[in-house]
Amino acid sequence: MTRDAQHRANDNTMKGLIYNIQHYSIHDGPGIRTTVFLKGCPLRCWWCHNPESQEVGIEQVRVRRELDGKVYEINSAVGSRQSAVEVLRELQKDSVFYAESGGGVTFSGGEPMMQADFLAEILTLCEQQGIHTAIDTCGYAEPAAFLKVMDLADLFLFDIKLMDDVKHVEYTGVSNELALKNLEMISRAGKNIIIRFPVIPGITDDPENIKAVIALMQGLHLKNIDLLPYHSIAKDKYRRIGRTYLLEDMHEPNEEEMEKLREVFDLRLSTL
Repeated sequence: MTRDAQHRANDNTMKGLIYNIQHYSIHDGPGIRTTVFLKGCPLRCWWCHNPESQEVGIEQVRVRRELDGKVYEINSAVGSRQSAVEVLRELQKDSVFYAESGGGVTFSGGEPMMQADFLAEILTLCEQQGIHTAIDTCGYAEPAAFLKVMDLADLFLFDIKLMDDVKHVEYTGVSNELALKNLEMISRAGKNIIIRFPVIPGITDDPENIKAVIALMQGLHLKNIDLLPYHSIAKDKYRRIGRTYLLEDMHEPNEEEMEKLREVFDLRLSTL
């Protein structure tokens, strides 16, 4: 193949829009993992801690840098287009950690299901290399998208935020009906699922919502849940991309509050 032909072939290779690749993650599935953040998300959760990952496309954000005691703000590009092979090469750098810890790769976002074709391609490559894979998803995608990846991923980390649809629309911008439909579909298919529940004081942690989440899990015979406490780390990110942060006065739940919530879920789900 001539060099020009090679360039044309490379141009035609499907590429995913990647926001970030984070090495040595320990909170995105079992073991030590590499988390690949795909850019673009259909939701606009008030508490989103990666707002720069929401828009589809490469963006410019203001980044603070300090040099010789002076602070500068510069423009920095967020997002890059990479082929599945390019991503795989980066993932293989951590293969020794996957083997020793029972870890692997987690595809997060943004919302990875927005790039289902690319996701299926990289999942296939990971499967061929024996790399454990997880998809961290809000569930808001057409069922056909899930069908493309359902048999390729080893684990789904599935976000459940608000069971009341009106509140879900208010705080995320979309209905929860599609997400719940997809959760039921992959659950009925016998896939390995961990529910991820963001604990947002005064929004998601009210007793009725917690009761409804537990009922959902019981109905689908799901017993594994990760509670994700709200944190305010994203405040400065919103400023840098010129957006208003809607939870300016929100407090972070303390460990005592989180432990009480864990006990509630453990008690109700322990019989499954």
